[in-house]
Parts: sequence; structure tokens; C-alpha cells
Amino acid sequence: MPETVLLDAPLSAAQIVRVAQGAPLALSPAAAARIRTARAIVDVIIQREIRGYGINTGVGALCDVIVCPDEQSRLSHNILFSHSCGVGDPLSRVQARAVMAAQINNFAHGRSGIRPEVVDTLLALLNADLLPVIPSRGSVGYITHAAAIGLVLIGAGEVMDGDRRIPATEALHRVGQTPLVLRAKEGLSLVNGTPCATGLACIAHAEAVRLLDWADAAAGFCQGILGRQSNIFDPEGMALRQSQGLRDTAARIRAAVAGTEYHDGIIRTQDPMSLRAVPQIHGAARDGLAQIAQVIDEELRSATDNPLIGGDTEQPQVYSQAHAVGSGMGFAMDQLAILVAQIAATSERRIDRLVNPLVSGLPAFLSAESGVGSGFMIAQYTAVSLVSENRRLSLPASLDGGITSALQEDVLPHATPAAEKALRIVANLRVILAIELLCAAQAAELSTQTVSLGAPLQRLHDWVRKAVPFYADDRPLNRDIMTMAGLIAAQNGDAPL
Repeated sequence: MPETVLLDAPLSAAQIVRVAQGAPLALSPAAAARIRTARAIVDVIIQREIRGYGINTGVGALCDVIVCPDEQSRLSHNILFSHSCGVGDPLSRVQARAVMAAQINNFAHGRSGIRPEVVDTLLALLNADLLPVIPSRGSVGYITHAAAIGLVLIGAGEVMDGDRRIPATEALHRVGQTPLVLRAKEGLSLVNGTPCATGLACIAHAEAVRLLDWADAAAGFCQGILGRQSNIFDPEGMALRQSQGLRDTAARIRAAVAGTEYHDGIIRTQDPMSLRAVPQIHGAARDGLAQIAQVIDEELRSATDNPLIGGDTEQPQVYSQAHAVGSGMGFAMDQLAILVAQIAATSERRIDRLVNPLVSGLPAFLSAESGVGSGFMIAQYTAVSLVSENRRLSLPASLDGGITSALQEDVLPHATPAAEKALRIVANLRVILAIELLCAAQAAELSTQTVSLGAPLQRLHDWVRKAVPFYADDRPLNRDIMTMAGLIAAQNGDAPL
């Protein structure tokens, strides 16, 4: 059982990822106290009839409609039903856990004003791995995803128990709970804020960082086979550009090709850009991911409900501001999409140089029987297709716009869709890198007369070959590609160099 993550101060992105991958989550006494205090303030607001959006008013364009105390519980329930408009395939287990963890983190700031038992029920479901079915499409911000979670709490949604869907009531019974009767504000808080985008962003970012290490390894493999420029990543030359990401990438490539020897006597003034510019491209991506990490952690440290609760029971405050707008997450995920798409595009260019007999100096398409066998010809087509899909997905979601709720919400951030498409691009990168590694391993075996791999690249080659044998047009190649992509996904840590 993974070690429990304790929610005391706001969670970090790394902690969200740990919970997403299966670690239990628990509230500290201080976090639980913050939740209780905020609810006490909401109760005073209700008693004193202090106007608060979604507490004793309608929502959206109905924000000026006063809701009497007898109807406030009904408003909370109605919000969940009317806002549950998500469509499409559900989020994965990891994604759903990440969203729930980010949502609980948001409540633990003590600014939402929901009752402790609401958070306790969310925690019970999360820790039992009984996860709401959350449709992945239909959001312009956060509402539809979060409403699917809220439905489960009142016994009206569906839950994934492993691969099986069960009614929410059954899931609640299994964790010793009964369907909640929501009170004022709780329905709105359950559909509000940026946890959907933020939870998904944590997953996308963590996987992008991990795959960038694999991209360095794959690039180093190709450099070892195709590169012929002397001192290409010399530390002194690399230090002339002010980028920590560049220097880190260059060091990783140097380590990968250590001990590799060339026997063909070819020396180039400059290698092609897809080899020579790896530190500049991958390094810029590393620097960009470091900036995105700061944005995500700032979001997790922020209260993003609307309205937010402040003051105390003597002088309660309601902040009906736009902190639930997720522009920061939208911008960050659009940036992540672009930089990951570029890493993938550069990988595809290296794949082409491996399979293309016009530049590789190797058998055409890495086939041992050129003509009879097509080798990796069409695998490169697959990489091109995924790179093209990435380009389409890289269009900024944060610029999509749209107008909803009778002009009341006339600026939309599309933060959750931005995170979702970033996840798709990251998944495509994993497949493209799998193709590159397969091609590089094949090329290594076809270039033994010209190149002797050093120990690091030999270890990487052997790791590939342990899972996937030499390709001789004797099986469907997509099986090899998906096997390799699955191994990359499952591998803990960096590539085995």
C-alpha cells in the first residue's frame, strides 16, 4: 500500500500525482478545522440573510433571484442535476483520482464553506478506489466534470469499481455512507473552481517531464547511430547559451553516447538539426515545463471557489469574485501542448532519418530484405499522422471563447479542455518515442560495420530487444509499437541507459 498523503498545507503537484496513482489521502486536523470554520461562517450568512451568490441566490444569469432558506437545499441538489451535462468516454482511473484530490485540496483551504461530511464522503470514495464516472467532454471550464462527482455524493450518479460500473448508492453503502442531503452553497461548491483542470494538469505535466527524459534517451540513441559532428555537445559551447534545460539535455546526450565509436571515418561540419539542435529544443521544453510547474503549484495553493468565504462568524465575508476562472491553467496547458508537440515532431524527424535510405546510409526503411520487406516504412507514416494530430490539438483552447448563461458568462477559459488535449498530445508522444526506439534498435543492428555502441546505448538497445525482437516483416508492426509504448508508460524512472 502506498504511503498516505497528508493534506495539511496545500498539496503539491507531485502529491496530487501520488494520489492519482493510488496513494490514500487524509486530512490533517488543521485542514479539517479550516473546513468546519468556513461552514460555520456560511451558516451565519444564511441566518443573517446576507446576500451571497449561490448561497441564497440563483446561479449564473439567475444570480439576482433570491432563494429562501427552505429552498436552498433544493437549489444545491438541482444544481448537480442541471449541471450534469458531460458526454463522451469517462476519465481514466488516474485522471479521476487526480481531479478528486485537487477538489478536496480546494475545499481544505477553508474558503468554500461546505460541511466536513461532504469532504469526508469524497475521501472515503477516493480511498476505496470507488471513483465517479466522469464524462470527459462537454466542459468550457469545469462544471460538467465536477457535477458528475457531486451526483455520486447524493446517490444519483455512477461509480467505477475497477472495470465495473455500479450505482452510486451501492458505492456509498460500501464505504459506510448514505446519500447526502446537501445544504446551502454545497451544490455550487461541488461544481465550482479549477480542480478539474488542475488535477488533469498535474498528470499531463508529470508525464511530459518523464517523457522528455525518454526523448533525450531516444535522441541520444539516434545521435549514436547517425551523428558525425565532432564535439557537438561540448560543455563549453553549451554554456554559451543561458538555459539550464539546454545544459541538462546536452549532459544527458553526452552521457548516452559515451563510449560509442565510429568506424566509417565520416566527419561532418554540422549534423542535421533534428540531431544537432536537440539541446536547444528539448532544453527549451525543460525550461517551459519548469515554468508550468510553478503555475500549477500556485493554483493548488489558491482557493478557486465562487463565492469564497472569509472573515469570521462575527463579521462574515462573501467574496463573489472570479477566482473559479481557470485562465492560468488554460494558458499553462496550451503551452504544455505546444512544447510536447514540438518534442514529438522532432522525434519524427529523427525517425525519418533512420528509415530514409537517402540520408541514413542504412538499408532502406531498416529492412534486412529491401523490396521483399518494407521494414519501418509505414511506422514512420504512423509517426507523421500522430505529429499532425498534435499540431491540430495544439491550437490554443484558451482562445476558443464562447458565450453562455445569457451573456452572464461571456468570457470562457476552456481550462479543462486545454488539459484534456494536452494529455492526448502527451499520449501521442509516448507512441512516437516508442517508434523511434524501435527504429534505433533496428538501425543499431544494421550498422555494426560502422558503429559500435558504448555501454549506455548498448543497455538501452538490450532493454528494447528484451521486449521486442528484430523486425523481419513477420508480424503486425503495430503490436511492437504498442508493446514498447506500454513499457515506456510502465517504466519507473528514466530510460535504462
